[in-house]
Amino acid sequence: MAESWVDRLVRRQGWLEPVADAAQGAVGGFYRALGRPGQSLKNVMHGTVPLGHPLHPAVTDVPVGAWTVGVVADYVAHFTDRLPTEAGDVALAVGLAAALLAVLTGLTDYHDTFAHERRMATAHGLTMTVVIAVDALSLALRWWSGDGLHPLAVGLSTAGYAVLIGGAYLGGHLVFGIGTMVNRNAFAEGPEDYVVVGTDADFPEGQLRRVDASGMAALVVRLSGRLHAIAAVCSHAGGPLDEGTLDGTVVTCPWHGSTFCVLDGRVRGGPASFGQPLFNVRVEDGRVQVKLAQPLH
Repeated sequence: MAESWVDRLVRRQGWLEPVADAAQGAVGGFYRALGRPGQSLKNVMHGTVPLGHPLHPAVTDVPVGAWTVGVVADYVAHFTDRLPTEAGDVALAVGLAAALLAVLTGLTDYHDTFAHERRMATAHGLTMTVVIAVDALSLALRWWSGDGLHPLAVGLSTAGYAVLIGGAYLGGHLVFGIGTMVNRNAFAEGPEDYVVVGTDADFPEGQLRRVDASGMAALVVRLSGRLHAIAAVCSHAGGPLDEGTLDGTVVTCPWHGSTFCVLDGRVRGGPASFGQPLFNVRVEDGRVQVKLAQPLH
């Protein structure tokens, strides 16, 4: 597939790399400084708990919607008497307030990006930072500089909205073009009837084993003599869970540290927000067989 123009453009921006290093270091340092509460907060910002779904895309709808209303209200107030000028001011302020949460959730997801994905995320984040700065200046002119500068303030917020469209495009490309924070098991095809994946002797106690279940990678582990199986591909970014570490009933992805319970596939810690598909396991005549506990489609 030919590379898109936006990928080619961003890939050439080498100056984004040191910016990304500094930003990711700051985000990681912030959460580490908070200790265990930091990990809990990080899970909330990812959407791992309590939402069970990426939080950042949902949050961004609020400032985008508010700023859209604000721009429309500004021009309706300017050309008609149907709205007061304060309507656009309030909408701009609401958007800025909501943008604070969008920034926190976005930076949290950004911390676990890599390579070209990280460079694209950096471009998206910098673009949205410009939007927030321009809109904050517009709000300051509206509220503290008198009516004489209100037209300039409206011009700034209009320019900010134009930049917002570009930033939103980059964010959309991150999700739909590159697959950031998309469930990596969403399009998997797995067995709905039992298939053989090995013999009983192939799975020693407490060892992570990757098997092929009719084209779908499964992670099989024996705990207290009983076999359990979940999808072996991490739902966050596709990491190999079989190369991770097992602590009790929880496996940690070696790529970004997402944690899952091997008993039921539930996600225990982010950046993943989606759980792992679960397999039923049985042993017949010394052969281990698995099938999906629930159809994926």
